[in-house]
Amino acid sequence: MNPLYLIDAIGPFFHDHDARTINWSKIPWHIVPVNDDAWWARVREELRLICAKASSWGFNAVSFDDVAHLADHEWLEPELRERVKAFRGEFAACFEVCAEFGLRVFVTMDVMSLTPALKARVGTEKVAFLAGMLDAFLADFPQVAGVIARIGEADRKGVHDEFRSELTIQTPSQARELLQALLPVFERHQRTLVFRTWTVGAYPIGDLMWHRDTFERVFGGLESDSLVVSMKYGESDFFRYLPLNKNFFRTKVKKIVEFQTRREYEGCGEYPSFVGWEYERYVRELRQSPDVIGCMVWCQTGGWVPFRRLAFLDAEALWIDLNTFVTIHVMLGSLVESAVRAFAEERGLPNARALLELLRLSDEVVRELLYTEEFARQKLFFRRVRIPPQLQVYWGNIFINHSIKKLLTHFVREPEGALRAAARCLDRLDQMLALAPQAGVPVEDIQFMRDTFRLLALAREYYFTEFTPELEARLREAKRDYKARWPKRGLHARYRVKMDFKPFWLKRRYLGWALELVLRRRRGYRIIDRLLTLHLLSMIYRLIAWKRPHWIPGFAKESAMGVDVVFR
Repeated sequence: MNPLYLIDAIGPFFHDHDARTINWSKIPWHIVPVNDDAWWARVREELRLICAKASSWGFNAVSFDDVAHLADHEWLEPELRERVKAFRGEFAACFEVCAEFGLRVFVTMDVMSLTPALKARVGTEKVAFLAGMLDAFLADFPQVAGVIARIGEADRKGVHDEFRSELTIQTPSQARELLQALLPVFERHQRTLVFRTWTVGAYPIGDLMWHRDTFERVFGGLESDSLVVSMKYGESDFFRYLPLNKNFFRTKVKKIVEFQTRREYEGCGEYPSFVGWEYERYVRELRQSPDVIGCMVWCQTGGWVPFRRLAFLDAEALWIDLNTFVTIHVMLGSLVESAVRAFAEERGLPNARALLELLRLSDEVVRELLYTEEFARQKLFFRRVRIPPQLQVYWGNIFINHSIKKLLTHFVREPEGALRAAARCLDRLDQMLALAPQAGVPVEDIQFMRDTFRLLALAREYYFTEFTPELEARLREAKRDYKARWPKRGLHARYRVKMDFKPFWLKRRYLGWALELVLRRRRGYRIIDRLLTLHLLSMIYRLIAWKRPHWIPGFAKESAMGVDVVFR
């Protein structure tokens, strides 16, 4: 099978999205017009910019959303069917733009996305319906090289559309049956099915991305030239401090690795969150697996955030473009330093040496202050998910509260080291400010990073020292200053700072007991997991959600699919 270097190209579809916090997981179809020639001409013009640059950098394929909105079917609601027909024509023109630059086209798909009418007609025959729909879709679009299927996440918050995806595949055997039903369709059309292992921990299939037995039950012994398995580099989402997923070395199925260059948990390109050295380490390890044939780079997709910079399209997206350029060049065999110098030359930046030094400092600051290193290095599992190595910053939110303080003081045994790291990082940020003019990069981005990370350093003081009224006053003043200095404007956005100093209701000793009970430090399930956390805890959570919904934080209920999905 030929190498596959995929990049997402959905950025042009977000320009008219005026929500404060945007769901970047897929095209916001509710704002996509049907009869607006100027709008679609602008989309194709921007797509041409993306394709030209992506092709010149080394990518050979692009991805778009999504099969549901492009597959015609007689069971669709009449008005929606007319919209789908219009979308099919517009996207065919977009696919032609990709072909001009020699880029193969892949289209994403959730298993399953249905309208109310479709759901009623399909009933329990969802897999058979999907196979038939894909058969017709691939026949209608010979210019589509393949489909990217996601089974482990579905629409909930932030999706306003007639099509709503649901978690249909719940067990490894169902996933295996799905593949056995779909692969003959792709083989017949000589196309590629890219099957993503990403899940959010729901149902027995929820550990597919990291559990060796689940992975083997789904993919073991499958032989098809039409199948490629796509995996995120780690056992969780796009975070740092994660070892390479060992499933890359299991089974003989062809695989690609997923990287994210618009780092959804690290500012989305508002400041330099450089991934070069991190990804170079993964690529070096992946070269030991002959089954890895390429990568999928998410440069515009992912997260529920207010940040709006778009790779390839906005001059302000320098840091995303840099990450993307370096990632594909590292995949193709370059060293990070050579790739950074090549990017500086292409972008006309005056001093590659200063840029490299700034990136080294940024890498250190992100690893040691955006994350708390001692916590981030711990391997922790809850039910079917690996606990993210980042606690106090999530998407566009900074949390400074007593519950985070208790959690960090439980897991961090050397708080003095965390405090020293914060002080050292503030010095590094001052050095970055001095380097920015020499490197020819936006000084304002470094100022924003410095002010944001100063707030994180002050929060760390709150986490690891005795709480006093004076410290609370400093934190509240710092929040006011931050909001005043960085108001939302244009492409620029700031973090939301959520403070709450009310004591957490569970005493530290009992919290420690609870954490030791429900969390484990190895991948395999304990007896207590099978008895308590995988089953009984789900019933307890549903009871709490029904009887005491105020016990569940609003953020946990409202973001993405909501925390309840972890308990399915």
